Amino acid sequence: MRLLFLSICLFFISFSNAQITINQSKNDNDLKLSALPYYSFGKGLGLTSPDSLFQLNIRFRMQNRVTYIENDGENGAYDGQIRRLRLRFDGYVGNPKFLYAIQLSFAPGDVGEIQEGENLNIIRDAVVFYRPNNHWNISFGQTKLPGNRQRVNSSGGLQLTDRTINNAKFTIDRDFGFQVHNMNEFKDKFSYNFKTAISSGEGRNSTDNPDDGVAVTGKVELFPFGAFSKDGTYFEGDVIREKKPKLMISGAFQQNNHARRTQGQLGNDLFEQRTMKSVLLDAMFKYNGWAAMTSYMSRTTNDNAITVNPLDISESNYAFVGNGFDYQLSYNTKTNYEFIGRYSIQKVGEDIKMLSPNTKQFSLGLTRYIWEHSFKVQGEINYDILDFYDGTSKNNWYLRFQVEIGI
Repeated sequence: MRLLFLSICLFFISFSNAQITINQSKNDNDLKLSALPYYSFGKGLGLTSPDSLFQLNIRFRMQNRVTYIENDGENGAYDGQIRRLRLRFDGYVGNPKFLYAIQLSFAPGDVGEIQEGENLNIIRDAVVFYRPNNHWNISFGQTKLPGNRQRVNSSGGLQLTDRTINNAKFTIDRDFGFQVHNMNEFKDKFSYNFKTAISSGEGRNSTDNPDDGVAVTGKVELFPFGAFSKDGTYFEGDVIREKKPKLMISGAFQQNNHARRTQGQLGNDLFEQRTMKSVLLDAMFKYNGWAAMTSYMSRTTNDNAITVNPLDISESNYAFVGNGFDYQLSYNTKTNYEFIGRYSIQKVGEDIKMLSPNTKQFSLGLTRYIWEHSFKVQGEINYDILDFYDGTSKNNWYLRFQVEIGI
């Protein structure tokens, strides 16, 4: 951390002659980095060299939360933590058509426990873009794949304090590779986007031995009534209060060949590789403060999801297969108090029904937007019902307060 802080200080000193501005121009780097959405009410703090040969935008955000948790059969407990602490740099070098984006994470929940032989997961995104015009984005590096809507959205653009149980189990998240996005969004007429990716399939910061398996991802987004205001598909809730009804329907598919982890790009290591197929469907509607979202996610494997340690048959692990639905409805008042309700249902696949429960989740939330999603105060109560194969069940719940702030 000291070295990082010193490096940042030296950077600012070395470029003390650069112009410092708050970027608000629609011609700047914030126009459309579709592979790396990051909600920002403003544009961050920007430095542009006098000869305009480079631009650097600096952004940060943090989520501080306290939670009271009561799980079935356990004593109640309090948990206070910095859930997310992110630092992002983006801009261009030489020509605005050649862009870059770097996002680092510092919170324990993002980085994970430091263990011998494992990578330090400080790097979330490190990607370069070629953007010849407003319709095409070509990228190379590590960033989010064009997957389900809630994962593609920044965690800073969520209505509730966290994503759903289905996102936690079925998302395809980040990976290293190439992406090509064709963007065709117009204000008040039919719009559409096509997004594709070919990536390693191993997830972020992987240094495992190379193999012959890759992940192929494709996604289509349709906007029957035109694009949302202020890129409104990239944040939840109608904080903009759309003056006309806006609808997005999208579908994504991924095949991750010879995946090594329990959730493809995420999870623990499997004892044998599995080829996984994911289907991710989403719909979003916004109008006059009302917002509704629904999604379907599923994962299947080419073989039995359970893998066994060949050196010790008593030890096993499994790919998480199954499917789930999410339903979310909210209303944002003219004074920027938002009331949110969400229901999720998750069913595990036949291969693992004896090892993992089916789950239902009910969430109610109240969010006060002070500076849109960039500065907000959130409260949430969450109730989970876990139904096990043997007929037993557990009921868990938590109550959470969270503050998010960033630029």
